Amino acid sequence: MNNIKKIGLTALAGSLVAISAQAAEMSVNGATMLTYTSEDGTEVTGNPFGMKTNLAFTASGEVNGYNVSYYQASQDQFAGMSSARLSVDMGDMGTIAFDQGSGSGLATIDDKTPTAAEEIWDGLDVTTSGRVGAAGSSGVFNYINTFEGVTLNAAARKGSGTSNSDGASSGVGQGAWDFALTADGSMLGVDGLAIGAGYGEAENGAFATGGDNAHTTAFANYSVGPVTFGYQMSYEHNNVSATDDEETKAWGLAFNVNENLSISYGERDVVFRGQGAGDVTEKGDGIAVAYTMGSMKIAGNMNEGSNMGGVSAANDSMTEIAVSFAF
Repeated sequence: MNNIKKIGLTALAGSLVAISAQAAEMSVNGATMLTYTSEDGTEVTGNPFGMKTNLAFTASGEVNGYNVSYYQASQDQFAGMSSARLSVDMGDMGTIAFDQGSGSGLATIDDKTPTAAEEIWDGLDVTTSGRVGAAGSSGVFNYINTFEGVTLNAAARKGSGTSNSDGASSGVGQGAWDFALTADGSMLGVDGLAIGAGYGEAENGAFATGGDNAHTTAFANYSVGPVTFGYQMSYEHNNVSATDDEETKAWGLAFNVNENLSISYGERDVVFRGQGAGDVTEKGDGIAVAYTMGSMKIAGNMNEGSNMGGVSAANDSMTEIAVSFAF
């Protein structure tokens, strides 16, 4: 009898695999990037040349009348899964997903200033200053839908945002939620305009000295011909002892010289509102250029920052040149 049960289960498992393989569509895309990076004089660059390969796997198919898709990305020479996402498209009712790092909610608009390549904080010693996102993008449920031209992207998590392969998270932390609203200028009768705003809260629990942490941001980008100008303001109010609030103002200007070449410049200030101490302003700026030839792209960034992370005289700079091949 036990042997009969084993045979039956094996046959059932095989049939399920066959059904899923026929119902799903698989696609793979990626890019290989060769980089040259130069740090400031206070850091040891070592070998400035590096390479990484990014691969993204997508599977989709119809399950009980709904379109279900799965996305998984691996980066840095197959170092392992860096992000994954399971989504169910419910048509007019929107899309619901479980996100493990692909990007959800307020984190999708943490920096919308235009740039030709990477953001002006990329590659610096501190990359988290002024970037809002209460729920984060790991271990969160995500809901997306569009109403009258306005897209809602909401995220919520229970407990820590630490990624799990299975079971409950072991990371320390409390629940959080946030959302982002975005729209283009057509609903306002202004062509070339893109706007957005969002808000979120993260619980502090036993670590709180007041209420929950609050994250707020708003941006506007306006394009005229080959030129795009963008401005963004963000505020993070922290209710944890000895943790500064962060008030951010940033702008960027991008110019498409032609269909292949683009350049950009941007600046931002992040004011750390000290709790019992004086305010410190982190200042950053960066210039970027990108040239595309079919599936090949050459891009460069020069980024600088002072008072990084709200620490006086903590300065940093970075220059990177990257050649990438998409496939």
